[in-house]
Amino acid sequence: MRQPLVAGNWKMNGSLASVRELLAGLKEGIGDVKVAEVAVCPPAIYIPETQAQLAGTPISWGGQDLSVHESGAYTGEIAGPMLRDFDCKYVIIGHSERRTYHGETDELVAEKFSAARKSGLVPIFCIGETLEERESGITEEVVARQVDAVIEHCGVEMLGEGVIAYEPVWAIGTGKTASPEQAQEVHAFIRSRVAKSSSDVAEGLRILYGGSMKPDNAAELLAKPDIDGGLIGGASLKAADFLGICTAAND
Repeated sequence: MRQPLVAGNWKMNGSLASVRELLAGLKEGIGDVKVAEVAVCPPAIYIPETQAQLAGTPISWGGQDLSVHESGAYTGEIAGPMLRDFDCKYVIIGHSERRTYHGETDELVAEKFSAARKSGLVPIFCIGETLEERESGITEEVVARQVDAVIEHCGVEMLGEGVIAYEPVWAIGTGKTASPEQAQEVHAFIRSRVAKSSSDVAEGLRILYGGSMKPDNAAELLAKPDIDGGLIGGASLKAADFLGICTAAND
């Protein structure tokens, strides 16, 4: 049985004051979450504060990106071992914003997946299609290519040590959401694609939905057999909304 994971991606949001308020709200309400594993991924500069506030709670934390290098002359980059120094469990890789704004390729994302695992981090590996790709009928082709890149570079067993987050790019920050049926269809395809390499890995792999999940649609999405949680953007910046999604997994 796959335990649901609800992870918050705070993106480039927050201040020290707002982060402290948000973390306090999460700590206060986490007792209502009975089923899901919960994690937050703040901007890197707030990871030490997150560690200080969440240590000893059931909530894990992680980074939003990492370098493929462990150290060196890479100004502005953050290495996996640095994240581990602050007890990060997870790291997001391949988010559509990194792919779009920073030109990250499937091959680079696969290298980041490997770097994360070598550092002892659990990658939250983002995949998904744009609106143009969906309307062109190539959603499965796109996500297959993205998944295959990691399998080819890392092997299917290593893929199974991470988490996949399916994020239809057209539903990120737009208020649009794939219907539960649309999301389930792609999640099932992703699992079947992994199963071509290993049915055991596919069965145990957690696949999150990451397209504008909110408290009012979370229960219906999480009820689908191949949706194992969510990677939450905007709704993770308000404790009540984020906890509302987390508790939806109780049902």
